[in-house]
Amino acid sequence: MSRPKPLSGFPEFLPAQRIVEQRVLAALAGTFELHGFGSIETRALEPMAQLARKGEIDKEVYVVRRLHAEGTSDAELGLHFDLTVPFARYVLENSGHLNFPFRRYQIQKAWRGERPQEGRYREFLQADLDVVGQSALAAHHDVEVALVVLEALERLHTDFGVPPVLMRVNNRRLAEGFYRGLGIDDHLAVLQRVDKLDKIGPDAVRALLTGELGLSIEVAAQCLELATISAPDDSFVERVRALGVRNDLLDEGLEQLAAVVRAGAAAAPGRIVADLKIARGLDYYTGTVYETELSGYEHLGSVCSGGRYDSLASDGRTTYPGVGLSIGVTRILVPLLGKGLLTASRSVPTCVLVAVDSEETRGEADAIAARLRARGIATEVAPKADRFGKQIRYADRRGIPFVWFASGEVKDIRSGEQVAADPDAWEPPADDLAPKVSAR
Repeated sequence: MSRPKPLSGFPEFLPAQRIVEQRVLAALAGTFELHGFGSIETRALEPMAQLARKGEIDKEVYVVRRLHAEGTSDAELGLHFDLTVPFARYVLENSGHLNFPFRRYQIQKAWRGERPQEGRYREFLQADLDVVGQSALAAHHDVEVALVVLEALERLHTDFGVPPVLMRVNNRRLAEGFYRGLGIDDHLAVLQRVDKLDKIGPDAVRALLTGELGLSIEVAAQCLELATISAPDDSFVERVRALGVRNDLLDEGLEQLAAVVRAGAAAAPGRIVADLKIARGLDYYTGTVYETELSGYEHLGSVCSGGRYDSLASDGRTTYPGVGLSIGVTRILVPLLGKGLLTASRSVPTCVLVAVDSEETRGEADAIAARLRARGIATEVAPKADRFGKQIRYADRRGIPFVWFASGEVKDIRSGEQVAADPDAWEPPADDLAPKVSAR
């Protein structure tokens, strides 16, 4: 069989890289759970009708059919392209068993059939955090989810050396109220054009607003003026007021956005900014929206995004509004791992290799390993009763720091120090007990 070719857009990590990913996922989950969020997992498949219900994503969905499904009545299914749509379905199906507001995090794969490139993959891991209410959800949860996610991302920065982030926030009510104050009825159409500002520039956006939407030059200028406002504090409120547009929905959006920015600036200085050109493409967002950039990797686009959705989930009688953010774990890690900027201290969890004198005494080596493992020390036994020099080189290739000998001595193969030790009492240095993740 010839060597298989890699499948583009489906990243796979080497063992040391996988250790980095596992540490990152544990840090994210740990932060989420400190704030009382519980973990769920949803199925990979959803009916196509459900997946295509919100947003224009139907061309990106991987459709799944059984090989021998001809003549059956099976519904057409697709792999979920994010975790929000399946989560909305999960809430509707299980609402009678959930306590609201329902606080969940979900770390799971998703799939999109788009062109692979740096930061965009066909199979990728996301870490989502949401709070969902029943009929209503207090505005302070918009602040809460932003602070929890910023805390989680800051932990990745301080613990592992992942570059710091900048979260940009806006509010759909603010934008809609402003546009309605200008006499614009189709606010979503304006949002969709303004959302392209960073990609195509102000002149091209102005041409779209006046050409495709028929706005006057003056109104288009006001829309662009709003989009240029950005501030790391609530000073943006007065700048919006100075544009002279009045609307009740605008006032509500300004108040909600100011609360998020003030809280974020106090809890994570320098990590959050109001940016009034942020729109988010999906049409189910109704309030606060978030986009987050990785410092030095702004070309990747947003690595963490989300927003408030007041009507994503509804059974016709009850509506379940929510607010949440999604961290693109794969989008963050693949570029950093590919450039060698994040690394694990070794490629295996093993701390100790127990040497084997001969195959006849392998049982004694196994017994020593079992005693070490019983005390939480990751241990393996040498695969072959080679000369000790070869067994030490085997450990060195795998990054295992210690070799244990049947004579009752343990050797640090990095320093060469060898001391007598008891497998029921010996402790490795804390930094050697498990692989460590660091930045280069």
